[in-house]
Amino acid sequence: MKKEELIKLCIFCDDAVVTYPFNDSANKYYPVIRHKSNNKWFALIFKQNNKLFINLKSNPIDSAILRDTYDFILPAWHMNKTHWITVDVQKAPVNLLLSLIKQSFNLTKK
Repeated sequence: MKKEELIKLCIFCDDAVVTYPFNDSANKYYPVIRHKSNNKWFALIFKQNNKLFINLKSNPIDSAILRDTYDFILPAWHMNKTHWITVDVQKAPVNLLLSLIKQSFNLTKK
């Protein structure tokens, strides 16, 4: 999956918007997907070592279970490791990835 395809998965409703609040030293942008209604993040897309990842909000119990169950779900990169997870996009099944994106969206919509 390419970054553009992942962004399209995240923009599944009218309340989601892509923003680019920072860039790295190589001038490559990290898309942050937010709610239009409250400006809260629910996804951060990034590359590391030429691999595509996404950070998603997850409740603490689910986060621990997901990390223990799947080798492609890790403690969140640069975010609270109790409430966020990092998913290796290339290894994750699309249906699970979409479910995790929607869960993150729902956890941040208030």
